[in-house]
Amino acid sequence: MDIRQITPDYFVAPQIDPADLPAIAEAGFTCVICNRPDGENPPSHQAQAMAQAAEAAGLPFKVLPLTHQTMTPDNVAAQMGFLADAPGKVLAYCASGTRCTVVWALGQAGTLSVDDILATAQKGGYDLEGLRPTLTAMSGA
Repeated sequence: MDIRQITPDYFVAPQIDPADLPAIAEAGFTCVICNRPDGENPPSHQAQAMAQAAEAAGLPFKVLPLTHQTMTPDNVAAQMGFLADAPGKVLAYCASGTRCTVVWALGQAGTLSVDDILATAQKGGYDLEGLRPTLTAMSGA
């Protein structure tokens, strides 16, 4: 697993395996969010199979498939709601972790400075500089 820390309570990863979920629970995560659409995965890694594995590991599992077209304000708010509702560390995954980081970044617009958002993403290994104009517009700066 390639789990990357974005904030003290928000971590992202490329696609995880159902067999990874017990170790994720043991690592202290309190919720897993699937941001990957089922159409990108074989049945063994689609949301239903992952949810069953998460449940067996005692982890709450949320599904919010994201693409460029579905990175809407409602979906950004839903992701931020999942984070707010979790009692501790959250792991979100997609194909590379980028969508999970982008949705977090969009959720921080207007709360953190654009420079802080981009620097935080960069520390986690994600270069979101191309998102600067969008974040700037969203933050009203």
